[in-house]
Amino acid sequence: MKTLLIIDVQNDFLGGGSLEVPGSNVIVPVINQIQDSFDLVVATQDWHPEDHKSFASNQPGKKPFETIMLHGLSQTLWPDHCIQGSRGAELHQTLNTGRIAAIFRKGMDPEIDSYSAFFDNNHQLSTGLGGYLKEKGAMEIHFPGVAADICVYYSILDSILEGFTAVLVEDATKPLYTEKFDEMKCELVKLGVKITTSSQIISQNE
Repeated sequence: MKTLLIIDVQNDFLGGGSLEVPGSNVIVPVINQIQDSFDLVVATQDWHPEDHKSFASNQPGKKPFETIMLHGLSQTLWPDHCIQGSRGAELHQTLNTGRIAAIFRKGMDPEIDSYSAFFDNNHQLSTGLGGYLKEKGAMEIHFPGVAADICVYYSILDSILEGFTAVLVEDATKPLYTEKFDEMKCELVKLGVKITTSSQIISQNE
């Protein structure tokens, strides 16, 4: 079961969003182009309540991108983003959603962030994604989406822990911090993660 897991392609992370990932709009046509190469397409959404503790607005005296300790974990404080039911939380209007079989939401607990598609940041609460994919017979997961150095990265790490083979679709993802992600890619390769491109995916299916 060849699987595509689209990470957080939501309005707030794309052009003009409250937590815009630079250059991220260009990945949407790429993701649309490769969807037909997969047997199963699944997506995730950040889905935060307004009182989420990772929002700088909910931490008096703090500004976005400062770091605090939250329940024993280092927490970057973000601009308000992907608030439940808001336009910013919606999947981007140019993303083809017709083949998306399921959407897994994360970050709903106001006390802890959830970068990974599989677990919260404390690995206490599962989203159920791992069990769903195993039930579907998925073994190899391809990862596009945003941000490459945050939610994509942590989702890949957890997919490995869950026993899946992970493939990063490099031209279908963008990082918030490019230099940081260059280092992360080296780490991922050492962990056995494959790196591919949309053109390679399409050519393999011709």
